[in-house]
This record gives sequence, C-alpha cells and structure tokens, in this order.
Amino acid sequence: MNEFTSAGHLEAESRHTGGDFARRHTLTLGIFSSNLSGGLAVTTVPESWSGNWADNLALATMIDTAGFDFMLPVARWNGFNGAGHYAESVLDPVALAAAVLAVTKQITVFSTIHTAFHHPIAIAKQLATLHEIGAGRAGLNIVCGWNKNEYTMFGMDLPSDHGTRYRMGQEWYEIMSRIWRGDAPFEYAGQHFKLGDVTGKPRPPAGRPIPILNAASSPEGREFAVRNADTLFTVLTELEKGRTDVSSFKTQARASGREIGVFTPTYVVCRPTRAEAEDYHRYYADECADHEAVEKLMALQGLHSRSFEPDAYQRFKIRFAGGSGVYPLIGTPDDIADELERISQAGFDGATLSFVNYVAELPLFISEVLPRLEKKGLRLPVEQFA
Repeated sequence: MNEFTSAGHLEAESRHTGGDFARRHTLTLGIFSSNLSGGLAVTTVPESWSGNWADNLALATMIDTAGFDFMLPVARWNGFNGAGHYAESVLDPVALAAAVLAVTKQITVFSTIHTAFHHPIAIAKQLATLHEIGAGRAGLNIVCGWNKNEYTMFGMDLPSDHGTRYRMGQEWYEIMSRIWRGDAPFEYAGQHFKLGDVTGKPRPPAGRPIPILNAASSPEGREFAVRNADTLFTVLTELEKGRTDVSSFKTQARASGREIGVFTPTYVVCRPTRAEAEDYHRYYADECADHEAVEKLMALQGLHSRSFEPDAYQRFKIRFAGGSGVYPLIGTPDDIADELERISQAGFDGATLSFVNYVAELPLFISEVLPRLEKKGLRLPVEQFA
C-alpha cells in the first residue's frame, strides 16, 4: 500500500501507473491548456480565457484546494491569426510549472516539451529542478512534433514521416533517462544526438520518479508511449471506439511487460439546466466561433497530425471551435458526472478538463460535479488524501 491507498480503493490502485498523482482516484482529473490564450475554445466571445499569469495563479490555487490531480499546460510558439486571437499568447510551460509548484501543495504540474526544440541535457536539469521545487510533483509531457509552422520558426524542417520524429524522440528520452538514473559520465552516439561526457545534477529521487505523459494516436506514437510513458494521452471521438482503443493500448503495453494509464482530453460546458448549457455552447462555438482560426487549426492538424480520423473534421467541426476537437461534456452537473462515468467505464484512467473561462466556470463543477463523482466511486473526498 502507498500513502494514497485506502480501504475499498485497491481497484483504482491497480489500474494506474505513473506516480502518486495518478493513484488517488479511479478517475484522475486535470486541467488542460490554461496557459494558452483561449484555452481550447476557438471563439471570439469577450469572456474567452486570457491565459495570463494572474488568471493561472487563481486557477492553480482553486484546483489545488478542490483536490484536482494535475495541471497540463501546452507548448505553442505561434497563434492562428483569427479574430479571437486564439493561441497568440502562451506562457512557457517550464516557467509556469516552477511558479505554480512553488505556491501549491497537492497538484502535479506537467511541463510540455518538444523534443525537436529542447536539448535533453537542459531539460533533464530543468525537470529535476522542478521536481525539487514541488517536492515530487513535477511531470513531463513529451511531444515529438507535428506543427510545421513551429518547425519553420525554429529554422527546421518537419520530418515528413512520424517514424523519424519518434526515433529522434527515443534518443532524446534515452539521454535524459540516463542522466536521471545517475549513470557515470557517458557518451551517446545516435543518429540525431552525438554527445560526450554527459552527466547532470540534481536528479529525481529514485523512489519518486517524474511521471511521463505522451500524447499519441499514430502507430508510431503509440509504440513510443508504450515503450516510455507512464500515461498515454489520446483523443476520444466516440465512446465505443475509445473503449476499443484503450483496450488495445493496454494490451500492447502488457505485451511489453508494462502497465500504462490512458487519459483523454475533454471540454466542459456545465450549467444548471441542459438548455442553458446547449445554448451557451451554440453561442460561443457556432455563432461566435473564430472561423478563420478553426479552419487553420483543422487544416494544420489534418496535414501534419494523426490525432483525429480523416473524416472527423467535418463531423466534428463544432468541436474544434468548442474545444479544439476534443470530447465535449455539455449539460447539467448530472449530465457531466454521468458522461465522465461512461468515460471511466470505457477504460480511461483520467481526463483533462477545459472551459471557455476556467476560473468563472470551475466553481459550479467543483461544487456540483465533484460530489457526484465521489458518490459514483470515481473520486475520493479531498480530506482523504490532503
């Protein structure tokens, strides 16, 4: 038993990997993309999320007190030039993690890192430093690259095939891992990295490693996640397909002698009545959608990412305005809790949440949805792990 295990909670304990943050509840919950202007909502409404430090500080304090498990910032380097200024301002994930970890007590804070743009020796030291600041609450989200425009900004060519991106990512991860293991100064001679006399301190404690998250849907991405990550982060389009995907991911991991958690992103529109929720969703994601930015986002991901099936773009266009194409949770607190229960029953170990305005909308979720999840056995009361 670990420090978060309680009577009647052994089933959840056996389902999760990836460090303490993922062992508290049957359904782990985190906040996604709050460091990005707009969050995940590609809209022009005036209440759209700022993404600035003051609002992120208020958000981090709120979710830390409420018992959320983690915060997952994104890494973006340019926006989409639409009328809503979506993604034009993005706080750096590593700097944000340092600040948030210093003022919170419970949540894990991930840093999203592009393997193509950040050297593994530098990241090994930065993440180990974050882990020390947060007393073991730093996490790493590895991204092996998909955004061609960002590669252009860095004066690089986006490799045309996923295999090259993930082979580079594998070398990157191996170098960082060897530093963290405390290997004696070593040389590394790979296709993408040729290094000598490599070492580094501080290092994460051996008994409390940094949890690794990796977003993947392509075959190459799945193989990378199964080989290296504690948690695979994948888009859910339909529950039955999601159930099949999760089973496949976990079977593939077990065949390699590993257990892996599977999380999925969602966006939330929760209101006292279903009509209010649907009306607001229609207002911000249809009537006030940032259509130019939506089209650019869809085109870019369609050309350079495999996170979505080819026909998803037309079927789920409103989802791209509502939440960048991720799974929608729209309705009353009962509706939201029921849908999260179905996500858990499909085999997902966790979900991330995003809102049009996180700080304005989270209080209803905290006061009404979280207690319902506790009654369903998906979440423990905050006092049991605080």
